[in-house]
Amino acid sequence: MLITRRAEFSASHVCGQTSLTPAENHALYGPAANPNGHGHNYVLEVTLEGDPDPETGMIFDLKRLKEIIQESVVDPMDHRFLNYEVPPFDRVVPTAENVAVEIWGRLNPYFTGERARLNNVRLYETEDLYVDYSGARP
Repeated sequence: MLITRRAEFSASHVCGQTSLTPAENHALYGPAANPNGHGHNYVLEVTLEGDPDPETGMIFDLKRLKEIIQESVVDPMDHRFLNYEVPPFDRVVPTAENVAVEIWGRLNPYFTGERARLNNVRLYETEDLYVDYSGARP
């Protein structure tokens, strides 16, 4: 069984590599390479997988899931310039793909138990662009 919780946060970023010239970054990342940055209203969906507890009927306490997302993702990233305020984006290009991987890494340690496992992180950068990440494959 799968259950999904949604959260939102706003953040700005610039996509560019320090090893490239501004023209090379623009050719690679387009307008996202603007050195002044740009922002997004991200929508995050966190999906857990598991079997409901026979006693509670829940895979995981949804109030606790909301708290974990808030503390691990929203509080550190909301209204931040990712490149300058949120490690590892001071050295990793904060593409939607890399932000989704980072979110997975922040959340996964909470869901290593027998009942609930982190199944998927879906991060909408815009209304029509999202990334799904389901962890590293063996």
